[in-house]
Amino acid sequence: MSLPKDDAAVLSARWTEGVLLKRDVFSTVERGRFRGNSGEVDAVLRRLDEVPWWSFLLARHLFAREKHALVLAKGLDVGPELLWAGRRALVRGFVDGVALHLAKPHGDLAYFRSAKDALRRLRRAGICHNDLAKEQNWLVGRDGRAYVTDFQLAACFKRRGRLYRILAYEDLRHLLKHKRSYAPEALTARERKVLAKKSFAASLWLATGKKVYRAITRGLFNFTDREGGGRRLVNDAPVIAELIRKNPAVRDTAIVAFADRRSGVGLYAFVEADQAALEGQLRNELAAAKGPRPPEHIQVVHALPRDAGGRPRTEILQLVAMNQLDLIEPMMRNDQDRAFLKDILEQRKNLRDRFNFEADLPTG
Repeated sequence: MSLPKDDAAVLSARWTEGVLLKRDVFSTVERGRFRGNSGEVDAVLRRLDEVPWWSFLLARHLFAREKHALVLAKGLDVGPELLWAGRRALVRGFVDGVALHLAKPHGDLAYFRSAKDALRRLRRAGICHNDLAKEQNWLVGRDGRAYVTDFQLAACFKRRGRLYRILAYEDLRHLLKHKRSYAPEALTARERKVLAKKSFAASLWLATGKKVYRAITRGLFNFTDREGGGRRLVNDAPVIAELIRKNPAVRDTAIVAFADRRSGVGLYAFVEADQAALEGQLRNELAAAKGPRPPEHIQVVHALPRDAGGRPRTEILQLVAMNQLDLIEPMMRNDQDRAFLKDILEQRKNLRDRFNFEADLPTG
């Protein structure tokens, strides 16, 4: 399925292809640059030309919802600005920030105050996001503020009726669930009451609709979206990691997913070991095991970045795999992190799908 001629003409003239962020049965999303009336800016493109025929009607419905919500949200400064919209493609501004599940703003009370303010602005515009349970849809901006993205499920209201109030309440409850994860000590008594009380619609959805939704998306559409990794990250990565750890030269491994223009979702294995030439041996062992398809990339590193608890910092490795290199610097905590990261970046493997974001990288 191709883009309409007028959409294709605009993108050909004004869009510079960059990093592929995500591709599933509902759309393709990539980061690049868009030339507007005031010059070229970083932007994000959603397009429907690679959507399969059997999911196109739903994809077009979600696309229309996002476009409508972004029009209403213009000027609210709570998410990306709509820069251009055609019939099967739209371009929104790039928010300079990192997704909540990558940034992990533990104890950041200012962030959650900002997030609550963002919800108030959306409510005043009559917009309910409806997908804020996903940490991927909350961004921690480089300025420290909260932003929301991905308005495909958003509902827009002219009047604040009962349905509006229910959906707005659920948006707030989902925000408070994230606050409970990252700043539980800051929850007020009133916020704890909200967390303890689901709306009737939410309870009904969990008991009935969500089961149907999962059956359709994971069964019929073969769609799983854990941090954008799909079924390969959920099902294949643990098996591959276990096989890799059987090699006596391997101390540990961490596997993350990245969007791949050829396969849809690729896997990138970072392997902690001292033997730089280990990659070929690991590939032979994975092929001989006749298990899941081996990772597209295997990179041997002297040490994996780790948090205070000793767990690999997959949020950093995820950005390396996705070539979102300019977003890593704010996540570096010390000179040791920066020196380690420089070593990883110099040897990284995913060079096919990259963009010129290296200007702000750490130099050691």
